[in-house]
Amino acid sequence: MWPFKKSTIIPVLRFSGAIGMASPLRPGLSLATVAGQIERAFSYAKAPAVAIAINSPGGSPVQSSLIFRRVRQLAEEKNKRVFVFCEDVAASGGYYLAVAGDEIYADPSSIVGSIGVISAGFGLDKAIERLGVERRVYTAGLNKGSLDLFLPEKADDVARLKALQRDVHDVFIGVVKDRRGAMLKGADAELFSGAFWSGPRAMELGLIDGIADMRTKMRELYGSKVQLRVVSAPGSGLLGWLRRAPSQRLGLADTMGAATGLPFSLADDMISALEIRSLWSRYGL
Repeated sequence: MWPFKKSTIIPVLRFSGAIGMASPLRPGLSLATVAGQIERAFSYAKAPAVAIAINSPGGSPVQSSLIFRRVRQLAEEKNKRVFVFCEDVAASGGYYLAVAGDEIYADPSSIVGSIGVISAGFGLDKAIERLGVERRVYTAGLNKGSLDLFLPEKADDVARLKALQRDVHDVFIGVVKDRRGAMLKGADAELFSGAFWSGPRAMELGLIDGIADMRTKMRELYGSKVQLRVVSAPGSGLLGWLRRAPSQRLGLADTMGAATGLPFSLADDMISALEIRSLWSRYGL
């Protein structure tokens, strides 16, 4: 009688969407939304590794850092290797998540990199002036009104913002250098300029380890009978959204009640959706 050989199970995490930004049908990618999934993925006692699929244009540097650290903490505690697979895009905060992997792979058409920091907004001071609208702002604190889009831009405010961006950028660079080390082959001026590349060029620069898809690579490493088991969040997707209370679905839990909160909630949802769309559009997606 032939001995029965069990297949290897590899838990799979999917980090998809803008980081720290929510839209009406998506709660946003943050530690709060993925912590449970991460814990369950690393709880598979016999699994030698965890695979992570990433499809994100970035977003919050804080949430990127929190998710990155949770993955690395559990990988070390549970003694498991982490394999990351970049899908359409793993850029900015999406690449921050990717370097949590011990090995990083991408598709030839994946967009990888964008190791930088960006802040964007509008200046509407001239618009309200033409409309005859008077802006009244009262603050306690000299810099409390910094970068108000309805006030003229001040050089000191811009300088302060750029100093903050440099601090955040330095943290990002430090994480990438710590994780990728001697594998990085490009000059710092190129690697950390905020530029992004296709999969093959990212491999040449040492940002990823190879060109491969998850199923092929896991079969190569753990045999043809390997089982990829996706670890999903409870109540995720459209069905989970429909099961929530109406006030949770529409974001109407403001202090003035559901009726008065509706217009503000819809406006917030529209702005969030536009911000998320602009992140993806940077990469032609």
